[in-house]
Amino acid sequence: MNWALFSVIYAMASTVSMGLCLIAALVFDFNGTAHILMAVGVGILLAIPAALTLTKKISRITGKEEGYGL
Repeated sequence: MNWALFSVIYAMASTVSMGLCLIAALVFDFNGTAHILMAVGVGILLAIPAALTLTKKISRITGKEEGYGL
């Protein structure tokens, strides 16, 4: 697997999913510290399969399964 690509995609996906979960928690009036931390944790966990899937699909399209162009 292309770990460099995975780390870039994970950084973007985790930021987006944390933001979405945080906004959803605040919209539904879960504004306590525990609720916000839970929303961030769920966002981090949701980003892992998304990043894995996107990394595999992009690697398959480009033909570079391993990272760093070796």
